[in-house]
This record gives sequence, C-alpha cells and structure tokens, in this order.
Amino acid sequence: MTAKQVAGLAERRIRQIQALPEHPRRAALANLRRGVGRAPGELPELWGSFLQEMPPEFFTQSGSATAAEWAVYLALTLFALHQQSQEKPMCAQGVGIGQAVRRLSNRQKEDPQESGAFKRFSALVTSNSIEEVSQHLRGLIQLLRSESLPLDYPQLAFDLFELQFPDSAPRVKLRWGQDYFYQPQETQDGQEKEDSHE
Repeated sequence: MTAKQVAGLAERRIRQIQALPEHPRRAALANLRRGVGRAPGELPELWGSFLQEMPPEFFTQSGSATAAEWAVYLALTLFALHQQSQEKPMCAQGVGIGQAVRRLSNRQKEDPQESGAFKRFSALVTSNSIEEVSQHLRGLIQLLRSESLPLDYPQLAFDLFELQFPDSAPRVKLRWGQDYFYQPQETQDGQEKEDSHE
C-alpha cells in the first residue's frame, strides 16, 4: 500500500462525484458532509463512498480504520465540506495545504507568522493523532471555503496517509512548512493580483 495509491483513489472518487449531474452531485456531497467530524466506518451510508474500489491491502482485520481508510475518508468528506455552496471546483491540482493556508494568510493582510490561519496551521502540524488532525483540518477548510480558495485533495490524501507513520510524518510537515513560506517574488506578486480579482 502506497501514498500514491491512496492519492489515486481519492482523485478517482472526486472525479466521479464532479462528473455527476447537478442534483445527484449535490446529494453525494451532502451525504459525504455528514461524515465530517466522524471516524471512518461510523456511518454505514458512507461506506461505499470511501471503501468502494479500495484495494484489499488497504483493509485491516483489527477493527480499526487503516491509515489509507483515514486518508481517503478525510480527503473526501473535507472536499465535500469545502465544495458546499461554491460555484467553481474547490479541488485544484498543485495547491498543497501549505500554499492554500499562505493564500489565506495573504487575504487576511497579516504577518505570515502571526495570522490566525498560521496559528491554526501550526496546531494542525503539531497534532498528535489523526483524530486531532481531522479537527484542525476541518477549521482550516471552513476558512478556505469562506474565501473560495481551492486545495489539492488527492495531494492531501497522500499527505494524510504519510502523516500517520513516524518515518514519513516529519517529511510531510517540513514540506507543508516549505509550501507555506516558499513564495517566489513573481509568484507572490501574481497571486496577489489574482486574489484581488477573485
């Protein structure tokens, strides 16, 4: 089982949802939103949403959700929360969580290390469990939705999977920090112009 497989599954499920006609799509997203703040498996009506097409090696016999199940479940339910009442797609390739939060901080016109968004981001990065990660991500996604700022959900699933293992978690956290602080001058200027026209 690999993070790439997890990201691929999340991407396929999101594409399937986005390809639905308007009313079934809205119903599917509303159904997924019911899972926000809950653990994978708590709501039987959501099982098919994140377990369908999942490779057998992603499953466990222990009775607890696997790292893959958590990653796909969180990516899908948070995407559904993010997409609520939005006209444009909130899943955008190449916009990692660090970059999305930096855009949010830029909108708040605050110092990057003093903004409310950065404080929430710091709480996310220092979380001690996937349940705590879920809670802090939910708050950040609600802020991103309020500003119509998109996020790469397959990449988020990839990161959430790796975040659950001691060997790869530091690498994920460092990449998130790099994504937040790495702002080439031309990209930063261009983003500020783009943000001002949204």
